[in-house]
Amino acid sequence: MCGIVAYIGTRPARPLLIEGLKRLEYRGYDSAGVAVLDPSTKPAKIQLAKAVGRVGNLEERLEGTTWQGTVGIAHTRWASHGGVTETNAHPHTDDHAGIALIHNGIIENYSVLRKYLEQKGHTFVSETDTEVLTMLIGELYDPANGVDLEAAVQGALREVTGAYAIAVICKQEPDVIVAARKGSPLIVGIGNGEYIVASDPQAIIAHTAQAMTLDDYNVVKITRDGFRTSTIDNVEVTPKVLELESELDEIDLGGYEHYMQKEIFEQPAALRNTLRGRLDMKDGRVVLGGVSAFAKDLVRARRFIMIAQGTALHAAMVAEYLFEELARMPTECEYASEFRYRNPIVDEGTVVVAVSQSGETADTLAALNEAQDRGALSLGVVNVVGSTIARETDAGVYLRVGPEIGVASTKAFTGQLAVLTMLSLFLARRKLMSPEAAAKLQDELADIPNKIEHALGLAPEIKQITERYIQHENWLFLGRGVNYPVALEGALKLKEISYIHAEGMPVAEMTHGPIALINDGMPVVFIANQGAQYDKVLNNIAEVRARGGHVIAVATEGDRHIRTMAEDVIYVPPCSEALSPMLTVVPLQLMAYYAAVARGHDVDKPRNLAKSVTIE
Repeated sequence: MCGIVAYIGTRPARPLLIEGLKRLEYRGYDSAGVAVLDPSTKPAKIQLAKAVGRVGNLEERLEGTTWQGTVGIAHTRWASHGGVTETNAHPHTDDHAGIALIHNGIIENYSVLRKYLEQKGHTFVSETDTEVLTMLIGELYDPANGVDLEAAVQGALREVTGAYAIAVICKQEPDVIVAARKGSPLIVGIGNGEYIVASDPQAIIAHTAQAMTLDDYNVVKITRDGFRTSTIDNVEVTPKVLELESELDEIDLGGYEHYMQKEIFEQPAALRNTLRGRLDMKDGRVVLGGVSAFAKDLVRARRFIMIAQGTALHAAMVAEYLFEELARMPTECEYASEFRYRNPIVDEGTVVVAVSQSGETADTLAALNEAQDRGALSLGVVNVVGSTIARETDAGVYLRVGPEIGVASTKAFTGQLAVLTMLSLFLARRKLMSPEAAAKLQDELADIPNKIEHALGLAPEIKQITERYIQHENWLFLGRGVNYPVALEGALKLKEISYIHAEGMPVAEMTHGPIALINDGMPVVFIANQGAQYDKVLNNIAEVRARGGHVIAVATEGDRHIRTMAEDVIYVPPCSEALSPMLTVVPLQLMAYYAAVARGHDVDKPRNLAKSVTIE
């Protein structure tokens, strides 16, 4: 679920592993551990250390040690099987073969395998599924009969069901790392006589820009001299090598207190990157090279299905409005986790769009595979180049917003909105929209980054407003039409990092039950920008005021009337209603950020959350 780093080369492994774990801290975790092979003895000795909490605690545990081994593995854990303890932390070792393993994902049949291994005489010390996989590899490892570490890993993975990204070392083969993946991200950075295995490019880019990606069921055996990639059935495959695009300065704080704060304020520059080269103002067309080969298929499509989770789902919900309003294309939006486990109708002419920041979201990937199996054309809207969804979809569009470190997504959300807006214009212009109408919207879209900069200038005012109400433990976020998903996103942000209970919903739904929650002083945030349903929103504001709720309105600049209706007003620049979510969400992001800071929470590493959810 969280962070994997492994190293083989000529340099001491421990410092590189710790550095890699620190670069992965943003993913969220509850414990950490490291194992390094000491080759000074025959067989080599596995030097192991674990600690609950932050990587800093693991560093303290390692003070005074002089590990010099050049092969090792390290991990940050997010608990799935078993509590948060040192015993349950990774790496795990087997009980006789001298094997150590780190693992992201879930082994679904671990209980059956554990009973089998206990009958074989193995003794377990943890509550984890990962230890079961480690023991299984150890049970199969038999170098005297030709079953080396690579073969043992292949054999073990043929017996397991579930998701995994693993890196394995063995004291009897001190110059080897074996790694494998299925359903959980893993890449191999290729250096000069050294290799770094990681679950995220951020652990690699300080050392090399070249990396090999692994497909599902791939196993790679790595030595200092090279690597061999095969399937779990030992069929050799040709690896895919790509260039990592991230720069180190993109993942530095750069004077900000938190990554989330940095990424909120990076949104104007990030969106300019997203839009650059994609808006043809002369002909009123959107240029999307990633989908151009499928333009005719997309225009002829009978319907679109958006699949996503969390923040990405909220962006997809905005897209549902845009695809239907601008392109007149029937569109549905689905929780990816629900789509997979029912019997969805995917008929001829269906296009499925998978939206994910990481491109590795397990539920979204599983739903995508289900749709592809049923014959759907698939598009990916992702941020991470070379991610699994990017590789497995028929076509797609990258966000190009740069790495997002904060667990609570901000600039990726506005990047998703921008890309999905361009996709809707891409279709609309080819179906029914005139060049003049398209060009007008594109001009406005190109100006959105400037308007976001203007909205960010209100940060001190938003901070003051937020701090007045952080003692309240229940908030409502309400919006209509295209800004209803923004209300959901605002509530999610507040929940994620401030731990304040918040609900987002369509404004009209409030009177169908939730209005009973409103009491004296309860903060109710309305997205009340001037649009088709503005007058109805004002009526709903009056209903809340009549019941003692405290109204905070996100409104359009120049709207003086709203000040007579709301206790606090946060203004955003005017724009077409279709584009307004990219503006109205910015004050809500800042409110969540300032609430979390005022309440003393770890903004970038909220409790119980991970950046990329790679288990179901």
